[in-house]
Amino acid sequence: QVQLVESGGGLVQAGGSLRLSCAASGRTLDTYTMGWFRQAPGKEREFVSAIRWSSGGTYSADSVKGRFTISRDNAKNTVSLQMNSLKPEDTAVYYCAASTGRYGSGWYLTSQKYDYWGQGTQVTVSS
Repeated sequence: QVQLVESGGGLVQAGGSLRLSCAASGRTLDTYTMGWFRQAPGKEREFVSAIRWSSGGTYSADSVKGRFTISRDNAKNTVSLQMNSLKPEDTAVYYCAASTGRYGSGWYLTSQKYDYWGQGTQVTVSS
């Protein structure tokens, strides 16, 4: 079992920054892939960024490359998402997720491949 607890969401003006954190407990994340997804009202949940815990390799959606950075803290079993240059279109509920599986190329883009999810944290970017 893995429990994920998110924090750091809030209201920010366009151009500002927020840092989201996801604290994991229950098991080590050494073999996991951790991902961030977001979902705006009326839209499907979409991939934002992911990190391979063991290697530190990262993957990000084109829409956030150069603005968002995912990172991990091995000692604290925490994954963070630093969000800079925020835009109104970034407004959504952001979810932390963990996957224990091994799949084909690009699998980490698909929310159904993740086994554990946090409760979500609201990010609102005003104009």
